[in-house]
Amino acid sequence: MAFEDIEAEIGLLLTRMQNEPADRHELYLVIRQRLSELRAYGMPLPADLVRLEQGLEAEFAADRQPPANPED
Repeated sequence: MAFEDIEAEIGLLLTRMQNEPADRHELYLVIRQRLSELRAYGMPLPADLVRLEQGLEAEFAADRQPPANPED
């Protein structure tokens, strides 16, 4: 592989790393934004992304719930 090819590959990897969500909340926000854009244009929504958005939303809602009181 030529040096220029390796350099280009490293550049692509660094760009991907910068654009990748850092955590689940960031991923959720990115998915939600993309789905909102598709909705705004009246385009069909990818079912797998809708399921992922719903799953993450449910996970975050469960995290917000206070822990059950074992003394009750």
